[in-house]
Amino acid sequence: MWHAERIPATGSVVVVANHSAVADGPLLYGLLGRRTTFLIKEEMFQGPLGWILPRIGQLPIRRGEADRAPLLTAVQLLRHGGVVVVFPEGTRGDGGVRDAHQGAAWLARTGGATMLPVAIRGTRRPTGSSRRFRPRVDVLVGEPFALPPGKGRAALITATNEMRHRLAALVSELDAIRGRSGLDVAQGGAR
Repeated sequence: MWHAERIPATGSVVVVANHSAVADGPLLYGLLGRRTTFLIKEEMFQGPLGWILPRIGQLPIRRGEADRAPLLTAVQLLRHGGVVVVFPEGTRGDGGVRDAHQGAAWLARTGGATMLPVAIRGTRRPTGSSRRFRPRVDVLVGEPFALPPGKGRAALITATNEMRHRLAALVSELDAIRGRSGLDVAQGGAR
């Protein structure tokens, strides 16, 4: 992990990260060094490990609809100095952060939190790869930042775009680091 020193030791933080594999959440949970609460799709709470998620303080969220209860719980955690992790694309993809929902920016604004972008690469198994275990995983922690000031929907859209841009730039920076390290960035695995 690069730049772990950028993780604020105290205060409310909304961590935003790219998301390309199921392993991204548990990886961040173990690396952030602070108690963290994730907004996790509700389907994960019904699977074989779903019983543990509420016991470690995770919040189920219904995707594709206004699910206010977990958001309001997350705001309360932030107002008490907590850390909430959001994958702003709302689903797994290639990790390039081409889109972002407004929830993370709304949480940071409403909860008075700093935003912390985190880029993850290597958790997604490359298409056609036989390498299943012990992949090279890289994590790059970005600079914490405050969202631009403003109120209303237009300001929230601006804040969301700022967050998405910073996270996408951080992913590109990590891709460049991995490229210099001899990894095939496009495939996410070793050359």
